[in-house]
Amino acid sequence: MLREIDFQLYLITDRGLLGPGATLSAAVESALKGGVRAVQLREKDLGTRELLNMSYALRAITREYNAKLFVNGRVDVALAVGADGVHLGSADMPLPAARKAAGESMLIGVSTHSIQEARRAGEEGADFITLGPVYETPSKMRYGRPIGLGPLRKVRDEVAMPVFAIGGITRERVGEVLGAGASGVALISAILASGDIKSSAEGFVRLLK
Repeated sequence: MLREIDFQLYLITDRGLLGPGATLSAAVESALKGGVRAVQLREKDLGTRELLNMSYALRAITREYNAKLFVNGRVDVALAVGADGVHLGSADMPLPAARKAAGESMLIGVSTHSIQEARRAGEEGADFITLGPVYETPSKMRYGRPIGLGPLRKVRDEVAMPVFAIGGITRERVGEVLGAGASGVALISAILASGDIKSSAEGFVRLLK
């Protein structure tokens, strides 16, 4: 069952990119003011209590802006805070198990790095996937060399769910990835490490329209 994905810009958090004294809550709110309508909380170093507290805080903010909140890897936390979905990486629980735990109403995104992984996510019922790294980027170097636009085009032809390009996406590259079939883009540093989060978000939102 395909569930509606009503966003094109998917912001993934990394509080390590924020400047001195900046808080993740304030950074996310700035992005929401700039038009972001989907946020994935991805802070893997946090213990459960800290993650819960941060999830509750972001749930309150995203609800205020009518935006979706996804929690990375933790179905239990996503359910506890009333998040809209969970996002699964290769080391997280298998998608069928996550779906059984989360129920049919929760959205499930999956990180993929190859045509094969994207195909499997589609077969297992992912609501959307991120695919990359499309371009070279420090945050995704552990996943190997950039895959480029070719696999993005091929995946777009093979899967029905939305595909978000990730990895080294800049404003100048948005047109390229959309032209290759991406439904949208997933961003981390392009927004959070910018000097003006709200303005950066606005710029990407304009390009995606």
